[in-house]
Amino acid sequence: MRYLLFSLVVLVLCSCKEKVKEKTNVNQLKVGFYRAILEVQDNEVLPFNFEVESTTQLKIFNAEEVIDVDEITYKNDSIFIKLPVFEGYIAATFKDNKLYGSFIKESLDRVVPFSAEYDNKKRFNVNSKSEHNVTGIWETVFSKGIIDDEYIAKGIFKQDGDKITGTFRTTTGDYRYLEGVMDGDTMRLSTFDGAHAFLFTAKVSDSTMEGIFYSGNHWKEPFVARRNDTYELPSANDLTFLKEGYDSLDFTFPNTSNELMSIKDDRFKNKVVVVQIMGTWCPNCLDESKYYAEYYKNNKDKDIEFVALAFEYAKSKEIAFSRIDRMQAKVGIDYPVLLAQYGTSDKAKAQEKLPMLNHVLSYPTSIFIDRKGKVRKIHTGFNGPATGENYTEFKAEFEAFVETLLDE
Repeated sequence: MRYLLFSLVVLVLCSCKEKVKEKTNVNQLKVGFYRAILEVQDNEVLPFNFEVESTTQLKIFNAEEVIDVDEITYKNDSIFIKLPVFEGYIAATFKDNKLYGSFIKESLDRVVPFSAEYDNKKRFNVNSKSEHNVTGIWETVFSKGIIDDEYIAKGIFKQDGDKITGTFRTTTGDYRYLEGVMDGDTMRLSTFDGAHAFLFTAKVSDSTMEGIFYSGNHWKEPFVARRNDTYELPSANDLTFLKEGYDSLDFTFPNTSNELMSIKDDRFKNKVVVVQIMGTWCPNCLDESKYYAEYYKNNKDKDIEFVALAFEYAKSKEIAFSRIDRMQAKVGIDYPVLLAQYGTSDKAKAQEKLPMLNHVLSYPTSIFIDRKGKVRKIHTGFNGPATGENYTEFKAEFEAFVETLLDE
């Protein structure tokens, strides 16, 4: 009798486990392509595409950019998709072949409605034949005429049929890998990387654009542009500089073990040093960090050091430390990343931490220091891989200048 009862219990438990397993597998991502949309403002939607490779792995696509995502968890009927490095995540529930939920950035109290449809590879729907080709260079002004908000940019685009890729470069960085379409006389471009959700829409003529730039559902601004194949932005080496009376940097900040490190430490003496002003929340900083991390690994035998100063909007020091640790692990950063500020990424507050600078204009900013501890150059912003030739030019300029300092 006892043996029979034991056998019955085992049978029931196994049956229950199979049912639970069966139920759990119903609410999981299907292998294949999805079209996702984020709801921004003015009834506009920001689309992006991702491909599910397994229930715990997917890839997000923005033009040539491919973002590998491997932090996917399930709870009851919900899915949580955490994007690499950045704090933003997607929380959604399943309904038929669709997902419904939100893209969330907790530190900034931002929530953007999200949905995704299975077996849909389209990014933007096209209703009309393309009336214009935007391939080329566009001289651009954002928030034109709005005091304290106006800034310049350089649009760089390629169009093939109705498909468009490219980016906007500004004096402080670029707007990442943009991908979209020309629908009649309307251009639509988007990108989503887990930190930024950007949508650009514009009415286009042969030589002009007039449009709106949306960042998530919390910000929008107008922009105008005109064709100008000879247009160039001001030099990134002239925008940030030391105030009169200074020729060096001085700072002391903690690493993620809460140990204070200073630019005056023995580690940096008689070395060429690159000081990186950055934040773990910043995609351009991530691009720069990937390049610096690789360069540092390949040149450790030389007298060069890097040190990053992180300006974090995380609400506590512990959260900021954890985000720095996560970024260092994901990217493979071997040089120290110090916490310069938390609770805000405000640039005016950042400049208070480095009072010898005229301002902190951009995340990232790189400061080059020679063997004698003197600041030799400050480069504002970063031309990332999305800028093509500009990224190649930056790397060549960076390496040549560092070699010059090393040879002194």
